[in-house]
Amino acid sequence: MFSSLINSTITLPVEPGVPLEIPVNAIIKAVLILVLGVFIAKIAKRQIIKASRKTTHVWIINEDTAAAISNLIIFVAIIQSLDALGVLSYEIWGMPLSNMLTAILVFYFAYLLAKKSKDYMITRTPQSKLPEVQVKAKLFYYTVIILAFFLALNIAGISGELGTLMAAAGITGIILGFSAQTVVSNFVSGVFMYFDKPLQIGDAVRLKDTSGTVVEGVVEDIRIMSTRIRQWDGTLLRIPNDKLFNSEIVNLQKYPARRTTLEIGIAYSADAERAIKVIERVLEEEPYVLAIPAPRVYVDRLEDSSVVIKIWAWTPSSLWIGENLLRSKYHLLQRIKEALDREGIEIPFPQRVNWFANELKVKVDKE
Repeated sequence: MFSSLINSTITLPVEPGVPLEIPVNAIIKAVLILVLGVFIAKIAKRQIIKASRKTTHVWIINEDTAAAISNLIIFVAIIQSLDALGVLSYEIWGMPLSNMLTAILVFYFAYLLAKKSKDYMITRTPQSKLPEVQVKAKLFYYTVIILAFFLALNIAGISGELGTLMAAAGITGIILGFSAQTVVSNFVSGVFMYFDKPLQIGDAVRLKDTSGTVVEGVVEDIRIMSTRIRQWDGTLLRIPNDKLFNSEIVNLQKYPARRTTLEIGIAYSADAERAIKVIERVLEEEPYVLAIPAPRVYVDRLEDSSVVIKIWAWTPSSLWIGENLLRSKYHLLQRIKEALDREGIEIPFPQRVNWFANELKVKVDKE
């Protein structure tokens, strides 16, 4: 009786008028394969998680990898079970079931490869090069996903409809392009900025857009659609990448030292040579003013009310930005003002000399 039950068949109505007959022994075999697959998947997941606690290669041996391999084993077991039932040759929506499952498996493998590669590129990169590698990793990830998607469509057997699908996607893309020009522009600008590399996370920058608005601060984050700047007053500014790409970008910390320029006005009656020596002495006493290149102090121009002395001094770039200006630029200006006052060198107010065509007569009334 048991033997006859195993050798019997079960009829399932897959399609109207086309019954599917499945032997009972095939069903038993399929169930055993599926149970064995689930058992192996659980063991593999447990062992990988156990190994992740002892290895230094955590980027590849971790809980995510364990879950992915477990799902992959179960998926393969499902395919083998369906093959044992003999149903892989049947079609769903005009596509063979075997092709659909193969397409899903290929896409899943590609997704795992892209995700793990992206994570590996980011985790193995030094902090100084992280912004550049993050953009590169994201571009690689999305490229692999898109290629795997179209490859899966081709494996599934809809390559004939792929042309129609691409045409429809093209028309849809044109419509969306007009309605989302800013989004597309930000994305393209983000890609161009990756290759141009005008700034990096942590750089102090000065930005000037086409309207003349000036922004200064430290780059906090660079994303594919926008860049975030922490301004000197502590506020966070989000700038779309298309505006940032078209802005005038001054990197205030690209090099370790930078030349700063100051202007001091003295009275016409003052000795300019003596004032220059006083300022040079102040510069020599300041520890953050570099000796090489040597600072330069010279008469730059003659204004209406003063003789303008220009100062060129090289300082560490980090001391000439943000709050550091309090102990560098403003401190230096205060020291120069105090030194000129001690030497009796006047920093004048604006003055005007008025000439009259006719001689003026002043009448003084006496009480």
